[in-house]
Amino acid sequence: MRIVFIGASRFGLKCLETLSGIRQCQIVGVVTAPQRFKISYSREGVKNFLHADLAEFAHTRSIPSVCIEGGMKDRSLFEKVRNQKPDCFIVVGWYHMVPKSWRDLAPAYGMHASLLPRYSGGAPLVWAMIKGEEKTGITLFRFGSGVDSGPILDQAETPIQFGDDIGTLYARIESLGLELLRNNIPKLVNGTARFRSQDESLRTTFPQRSPADGLLSWRGTRFEVYNFVRAQTRPYPGAFFEFLGTRIKVWRCAIGPGDRVDSDGIGLAKAVDEGLLVNVLDGKILIREAEINGKVIRDKALSDMFSHEKELDLKALK
Repeated sequence: MRIVFIGASRFGLKCLETLSGIRQCQIVGVVTAPQRFKISYSREGVKNFLHADLAEFAHTRSIPSVCIEGGMKDRSLFEKVRNQKPDCFIVVGWYHMVPKSWRDLAPAYGMHASLLPRYSGGAPLVWAMIKGEEKTGITLFRFGSGVDSGPILDQAETPIQFGDDIGTLYARIESLGLELLRNNIPKLVNGTARFRSQDESLRTTFPQRSPADGLLSWRGTRFEVYNFVRAQTRPYPGAFFEFLGTRIKVWRCAIGPGDRVDSDGIGLAKAVDEGLLVNVLDGKILIREAEINGKVIRDKALSDMFSHEKELDLKALK
């Protein structure tokens, strides 16, 4: 099977490497994108925080590759791909819609890090963790005309554990996704693949996220704040708050004691031995790792930085 691979992420690179090791697959072309690029939903462009250089991999394997500068409707780009005579496209770690002209040329299959049709759209793992979901997964499907629409070939699921952060969850999703490829690509080759339609009545769709969306609110519950922080920690830009004109990123926090907090007390914080204890809607959240002016500070060092303050007032934060 002649495959043109489309992707620009670390996971995409792992998938490309996996496909290259499947005997029935011949990678005849690679389409990738720069780390920062323009896209329809952002006037300023966006940065791919999970970016990987697929062109370098293609070069080492003597596979033709192209890095797009705009969208995918460029006619010269389409002609290059058509000349590679693909049997299908495999799309992983990609932000652009695959045009109908491409899908008419050859079927496009991709993976989305959710149990479709739930959590269609942008940043599905981040959103699932923010929303307090107990499980998520990854879906291998054939692209339709809509956002993450099209029939499902296979899915795999995993629990979202209390101790997870976005990094540990993403690692499990990657492993499950690679296994989906190994199990299902041979079925596409030999014609035994079986698809099922997505139930549109169950679809939920979420927007892409930007670094500005990491602004913390102390007016959530302990678990809401905890989920918000762990959903956006490394490799993403991080949750943050502002204090005395300085942006403070929060990389790690823990659930603190639960008790009723007066509305005037929400957002008040104090230094304790383990870090910084902040009042939220139903108790306290313990900040254990933060970044201030580019310096990462943890636990006791974080406590010492603010120990001269009897009480920090963060409640101006909306």
